[in-house]
Amino acid sequence: LSICFRTVEPLEYYRRFLKENCRPDGRELGEFRTTTYFFSSGSITTADGSALVKLGNTTVICGVKAELAAPAADSANKGYIVPNVELPSLCSERFRSGPPGEEAQAASQFIADVIENSQMLVKEDLCIANGKLAWVLYCDIICLDYDGNLLDASVFALLAALKNVQLPSVTINEETGLSEVNLKQKTPLIIRKHPVATSFAIFDDTLLIVDPTAEEEDLATGTVTIVTDEEGRLCSVHKPGGSPLTGAKLQDCITRAITRHKEVKKLIDKVIKSITPK
Repeated sequence: LSICFRTVEPLEYYRRFLKENCRPDGRELGEFRTTTYFFSSGSITTADGSALVKLGNTTVICGVKAELAAPAADSANKGYIVPNVELPSLCSERFRSGPPGEEAQAASQFIADVIENSQMLVKEDLCIANGKLAWVLYCDIICLDYDGNLLDASVFALLAALKNVQLPSVTINEETGLSEVNLKQKTPLIIRKHPVATSFAIFDDTLLIVDPTAEEEDLATGTVTIVTDEEGRLCSVHKPGGSPLTGAKLQDCITRAITRHKEVKKLIDKVIKSITPK
């Protein structure tokens, strides 16, 4: 089909492909774009853990910075996790410079909910001395190239970066009351669950396609993101308006999300194995 037709009638152009159960980029409706990731500790030297994830053309980097702080008075035995998603103007012409826009704020809130609901990290694990000292993990997720499905890439980058974090040993000196940090003795974070997000675009209120590109998101009548963990447990369903979904369609999404989880977990394990010293 000609490029002119795609420009003038993008939705009709897509419909002709979807009728044949495929998409303009050659993928089947339930097929993800090529997913790659690597730990990028060398490229963010100031981060305590980092990872870069590519989902097709969508590229996201996550850096985790650990700092020490006093726990809050009402949760003396807990540390803090502060996620922040950035969509700079360099990643796509749809974003402007300046304070975070609506999409970035919604993505940051979504990531905060995933951390909370999945219990991937337990805040008690970040406490060093009850009521005195705890870790704060600042998780900055920055989109370098935007081509749809920001949420899946962001959750993946966050999980990969957290698995890359090594925290130094910290003790409190009994006499002085000051904290002493031993950078030679480091331990990895305790990751208790591995949440993975799987996003779908809804076309013409009925048809579901997985891992939508930016163009597909723009043409869709709605989107839905399902987050599951390694036990197949549902951690989150994110449905910001748009077309309603029947129970059967939602069940289809959950089934596909559980399969996707296995694919992502396999990829993470493979990369970790390749960089672990023999």
